Amino acid sequence: MEQFKGQPRLPKFASPKRYDIRLKPDLAACKFAGAVAINLDIVGETKFIVLNAADLSIQDGTVSFTSKASSKVFEPCKVDLVEEDEILVLEFPESLPTGSGVLAIRFDGTLNDRMKGFYRSTYEHNGEKKNMAVTQFEPADARRCFPCWDEPACKATFKITLDVPSDLVALSNMPIVDEKVEGHVKTVFYQESPIMSTYLVAVVVGLFDYVEDHTSDGVKVRVYCQVGKQNQGKFALHVAVKTLELYREYFAVPYSLPKLDMIAIPDFAAGAMENYGLVTYRETALLYDEKHSAASNKQRVAVVVAHELAHQWFGNLVTMEWWTHLWLNEGFATWVSYLATDGLFPEWKIWTQFLEESTEGLRLDGLAESHPIEVEINHASEIDEIFDAISYRKGASVIRMLQSYLGAECFQKSLASYIKRHACSNAKTEDLWAALEEGSGEPVNKLMNSWTKQKGYPVVSIKIIDDKLEFEQSQFLSSGSHGDGQWIVPVTFCCGSYDARRSFLLETKSTSIDLKETGAWIKVNVDQAGFYRVKYDEDLQAKLRYAIENEMLSATDRFGILDDSFALCMARQQSLTSLLSLMAAYREELDYTVLSNLISISYKVARIAADATPELMDYIKQFFIGLLQYSAEKLGWEPKEGESHLEAMLRGAILSALAEFGDEPTLKEASRRFHAFLEDRSTPLLPPDIRRAAYVAVMQTVNASNRSGFESLLRVYRETDLSQEKTRILGSLASCPDPNIILEVLDFILSPEVRSQDAVFGLAVCREGRETAWTWLKENWEHIWKTYGSGFLVTRFVSAVVSPFASFEKAKEVEDFFATRSKPSITRTLKQSIERVNINAQWVQSIRNEEYLAETVKELAYRKY
Repeated sequence: MEQFKGQPRLPKFASPKRYDIRLKPDLAACKFAGAVAINLDIVGETKFIVLNAADLSIQDGTVSFTSKASSKVFEPCKVDLVEEDEILVLEFPESLPTGSGVLAIRFDGTLNDRMKGFYRSTYEHNGEKKNMAVTQFEPADARRCFPCWDEPACKATFKITLDVPSDLVALSNMPIVDEKVEGHVKTVFYQESPIMSTYLVAVVVGLFDYVEDHTSDGVKVRVYCQVGKQNQGKFALHVAVKTLELYREYFAVPYSLPKLDMIAIPDFAAGAMENYGLVTYRETALLYDEKHSAASNKQRVAVVVAHELAHQWFGNLVTMEWWTHLWLNEGFATWVSYLATDGLFPEWKIWTQFLEESTEGLRLDGLAESHPIEVEINHASEIDEIFDAISYRKGASVIRMLQSYLGAECFQKSLASYIKRHACSNAKTEDLWAALEEGSGEPVNKLMNSWTKQKGYPVVSIKIIDDKLEFEQSQFLSSGSHGDGQWIVPVTFCCGSYDARRSFLLETKSTSIDLKETGAWIKVNVDQAGFYRVKYDEDLQAKLRYAIENEMLSATDRFGILDDSFALCMARQQSLTSLLSLMAAYREELDYTVLSNLISISYKVARIAADATPELMDYIKQFFIGLLQYSAEKLGWEPKEGESHLEAMLRGAILSALAEFGDEPTLKEASRRFHAFLEDRSTPLLPPDIRRAAYVAVMQTVNASNRSGFESLLRVYRETDLSQEKTRILGSLASCPDPNIILEVLDFILSPEVRSQDAVFGLAVCREGRETAWTWLKENWEHIWKTYGSGFLVTRFVSAVVSPFASFEKAKEVEDFFATRSKPSITRTLKQSIERVNINAQWVQSIRNEEYLAETVKELAYRKY
């Protein structure tokens, strides 16, 4: 018995081939009863069967194994559920015969409220509160619904039967083959599934409406949602049909199931889940309301739908062998979702926006406490923490880098052959590299191992010496120290023109290249296709600043120069003075992605400068307001006839920033429009794209003696049933500079009025509220841990509240508080957050020592453009 405890993987005595599962959920009592018959191959001499089970009760006498070879029924002499390892150990009095047999188990469970396993979600129908039953099994929670071999490599087929109230809709992965109604209960029989992993099995039971369409090759696609919201499903339906057709071509394999259902779930911890044939979503990621959703909401729906449908091939048809290879699933689906979205909506310039994904990956991977893309998983409790920016965003970025290096056509062909070769089975990272190596003749495995097996990435430093361009790589760390990693870096560069692009692999620490002609500027890492940073010497930096001011560079390159410069400034390898001078070159910027990044860098600089040089804050804010004036005037408050999707998104971002920096005319106009909106929710004065800006502006002026804006926003929150509107408000409330109001906001997000999945949106407190938020987190930690401790959302509380600090004393205080409270599922996040506080503290010290900062800031604040 002891020999099975603490093992990351199940022993290999038996392998499942088919599950016959029957479930009977009781939505009123929030319980379920179930029975499973599992066809097994007993592959080795054993008296034990060990499989996964958690939170289930298994009565004596409800377990048996029937050997097909001897037709003998074996009953276990011992049935042990080991909760800490989530395994069920069945010990038999004699050895089981090898060959096939059927393991039968009856069990009971609870429909929990933790958004994992088989759980309940609540909704209102005709003013009445109701429960629905939903599954969420990834990464390792199928075991909370039925005993199983809950590992991705243990693929089997699934035959599911549900006993449910006859007035409800019951969905699973496959189409319904039969239905029998007896009184108030109906039994629903589903077609047997193709071979798949347990984490992709899905069941949803509740009251729903749907909209339906078909792909050109006859796959039935439906979007299910709460009764009365079906119109909000039309956009996602359109995207899904087109995306399935696009992937059929791209992967050269048709979608493998007869139907695809997508469903919006009111309580849902992640963004969405790619269950085979029944994809579950948060409402904000699937529903789009023509009247009240913003352009950014529309884009999120398209990208998330494309991401989940990519998994139907990459993940579901070909599945990672173990969670170490999670990045294969998530990094790839993230990258290909941009490919699909770009195919459907080229005017969104989504590949430029992809750089926001890369930046998130680079930010996390610049920490010493990062982890490699491929990370060893030794226990199920460690899996949740790697669903992070490394697996998704760095994963997607290195795939983009590889595709850019090998060429789009060769990449696509090799991918199609990888999918054909591993369809219906499992694959490791090396299998993908092998297919790409075969297709391209390039040393893909050697090249990519340097990116997936070690954490971090390089900064490539560039200077010109005697007509030679010198390149040198070293590991980049945001703390300013140097790691000892080394990479095979696909370097590209242009000299003075995009017509003369050159590329090579930097396989050593440094190299130099002869320059015939330097041109007016030199840009390395063209289009930011590579996952690395670039540091230019001062002369080359000045030339790039000139090229930006004179509109010589592409949006992706303007983005990259700014982003790298900010990262180098934070790592104290460049002064804040030079970063601000570079930012001034972007005063006529109009590209959405570049301006978005300019804004987010402005926020971060403002926060850190407030700690370092509070006396310069007014000048710094004045400079940032001046920087955004050109684009703000161009866009104005009113949507223009026929304007683009990107202009609509940009207007909201710029007005929000001006409000946060305290721009008087913006605050005044926002208040006027907000009051018109309170009078009439459909006023044209406050379209969805600028609502967040107005809400932020309203909260800037709220304090203990002037609470009306805060109360009004809470009223709007309570009256809307659109999840996107609720999260928009939650994200704005915490931007109030009054600590007393911040405390009320934080208490509000833990109240029953806020679904627990949404509380994290209210954690983005402004600098004035960070001390309040920290005290609040400490006081509420037990409650937060009890509510969120079993999933990945708890990590968001830690990182959001801890990371904004900027003193060594605070880092120590946080460490001391968590010394007795840390758990495996937050260890990595906690270390990363404390590292960020120390990086901020070092940065503050170096800014205080900059000698020309004050005069540069004052000059920039009053510069007339």
